[in-house]
Amino acid sequence: MSYEPQFKVKATYMRGGTSKGTFFNISDLPKEAQEDTKKRDKLLQRIVGSPDIYKKQMDGMGGASSSTSKAILVGKSNIPNHDVDYYFCQVSIDKDFVDMSGNCGNLSSAVGPFAIKEGLIKNVPTNGICCVRIWQANIKKTILCYVPISNGMVKEMGDYEIDGVTFSAAEIKLEFVEPVDPKEKLFPTGNLIDNLEVPKIGTFKATMITAGIPTIFLNASDLEYKGTELQEDINSDVQALEKLETIRAYGALKMGLISNIEDSLTQQHTPKIAFVSPAQEYIASSGKNIVSSSIDLNVRALSMGQLHHAMMGTASVAIGVASCIKGTLVNIASGGGEKDNVTFGHPSGTLKVGATIKKNNKFEVQKASMSRSARIIMDGFVHVPADAMI
Repeated sequence: MSYEPQFKVKATYMRGGTSKGTFFNISDLPKEAQEDTKKRDKLLQRIVGSPDIYKKQMDGMGGASSSTSKAILVGKSNIPNHDVDYYFCQVSIDKDFVDMSGNCGNLSSAVGPFAIKEGLIKNVPTNGICCVRIWQANIKKTILCYVPISNGMVKEMGDYEIDGVTFSAAEIKLEFVEPVDPKEKLFPTGNLIDNLEVPKIGTFKATMITAGIPTIFLNASDLEYKGTELQEDINSDVQALEKLETIRAYGALKMGLISNIEDSLTQQHTPKIAFVSPAQEYIASSGKNIVSSSIDLNVRALSMGQLHHAMMGTASVAIGVASCIKGTLVNIASGGGEKDNVTFGHPSGTLKVGATIKKNNKFEVQKASMSRSARIIMDGFVHVPADAMI
């Protein structure tokens, strides 16, 4: 048997918000991966180190968590009034699939800086702010990424801090423009609160919303949680994770995102499932004391079957929108009433999110906003076994 050496693919490893991923300029992918989506997925899986029966991704770029098992593809856009197309690939850690049903809001903050670095953006200012107009190709939505520029280069370092990230960096503001198309249903069932029936488990009050990413919100108390839990409280409980995944699957069915329960096995990125509770004091994973007066509510969310260590960016958009609509579980948990922003507590700390919503005959989300930060960790080539796309 003849030996075939590994081949190289140009790549950039970046942090964006509380996530990390391997970024690729689409034009740098092998030609066969550009032309064949199955070969592309096989390539990305091998680079990240999946599927891995040990769930460690020891032989790849992934970090064995939903926050780090990610690949990002960026290329010049043909969509009018947009600079780049952005494809987000959530790579399953231990199973053989790549989920492209949604977006990563955290890594959206790194798409702008990456696009500038790759020379995909024209008229970058010498100093100031560069607005990168991103077409999120998975969900066909517009994201505006406001990137700080210093001496013609992306300014990465600064004093902006994010709970869930140890070191400070420069602030990058994100605006998710019309995260729900006015022609689409913000609430797929038509209700602000539904009774979600889950066979053999129970019936739960649920707010199901499509802003940012399809998300199912439940009351923490209905799940017998306080709402201040940290990762180890949930992720060490196999039965609890199975229960939450079953609830998520039936929620996906009720939202019309899947046609049968079995589809949930390979569509794990969407919808998200989260539980909310009124503001209450707790100790974050960093040891930081979060006092109830500093937040409007607590939210905990799961991603790819595990409680997230902080909060997914897209779920943060869903939180922001739902909190600003009177009568949702999120709004009620935050104290109810009219709002245009909230600060919520998550396992790593707090985050402020906002939304601009217009109501005529129905709710129309004009934009949702939040701030993140991003930086390049590694730039060069990933080495890939020759049989990766077979």
